[in-house]
Amino acid sequence: MLLKTLFAACGVALSMSAAAATTLTVYTALEPDQLKAYKEAFEKANPDVQIRWVRESTGIITARLIAEKARPQADAVWGLAATSLMQLDQQGMLQPYAPKGLAALDKRYVDSHQPPRWVGMDVWAATVCFNTVEAAKKGLPKPESWEDLTRPVYKGQIVMPHPASSGTGFLDVSAWLQHFGDKKGWDYMDRLHVNMAQYVHSGSKPCKMAASGEYPIGISFEYRGAQLKDKGAPIDLVYPKEGLGWDIEATAIMKGTKNLAAAQKLADFAASREANELYEKNFAVVAMPGVAKPSPHIPADYAQRLVKNDFGWAARQRDSILREWSRRYESKSEPKP
Repeated sequence: MLLKTLFAACGVALSMSAAAATTLTVYTALEPDQLKAYKEAFEKANPDVQIRWVRESTGIITARLIAEKARPQADAVWGLAATSLMQLDQQGMLQPYAPKGLAALDKRYVDSHQPPRWVGMDVWAATVCFNTVEAAKKGLPKPESWEDLTRPVYKGQIVMPHPASSGTGFLDVSAWLQHFGDKKGWDYMDRLHVNMAQYVHSGSKPCKMAASGEYPIGISFEYRGAQLKDKGAPIDLVYPKEGLGWDIEATAIMKGTKNLAAAQKLADFAASREANELYEKNFAVVAMPGVAKPSPHIPADYAQRLVKNDFGWAARQRDSILREWSRRYESKSEPKP
């Protein structure tokens, strides 16, 4: 009888604990295969908070957040491009917060406001996935530069992410405009467009398409390329010699959340060493120094290959860049799902 009473009491306590847990709506553009590990680690450290993910690609989740500005649905963002978060901040949508452990992070990857409006997690950058088997069948040489991709031999052989849908696509376009200059940047994209087979609505999809042989060349990012190569895909990863466009994946709290304390717990965890060790499994550069480990597929000087990037400029110009890009190149976009 005593055991029954104890079990009953435990059951009541557990059910009350579950009922008391705060559900935190978290918008993200993380890769789908990352969501489970991130959620489990956070909820283990914070059993009183449960994450409800809303996941879309960068451009789509950014547009959704802006559309919901008057009636925000998200409590927080965990895993979205810093350029997108800057765009939200320019509209007064982010809640300033300095998470615990902030001082341990590299200041280059943290918003400069005090307290910060967003805090970086990791860096991802442009990478070209090159299918060596399909390229050999078609007599295609391995490209070494962005300029190489405009050569006539590659006509119809390249896929890349649509910059309005994909953060990876936008970091490419932004980097070309910043690195080459406005006129030369658009001229470069005009010439690249001639060789483009399709613009797709995902940053990882071009590398998957290259890995499967659907197209021999996919402009993507290093995490997906390294992962597919580890799985045996016949691809080489090319880091174009002019330099790599990049962005910071980051965390922020949405202004007006009714679950501020829980959102702050998420921000604290996202800046922790434990979280950075999760990020390190996917990315070569993370916000906490000393955590990242070398990858056989990513060059040791990877961080030095990142182009100079004015994130504030990119955020301010994003809408006008995308309008001009769409006017010029939308004809080769894949149908939206």
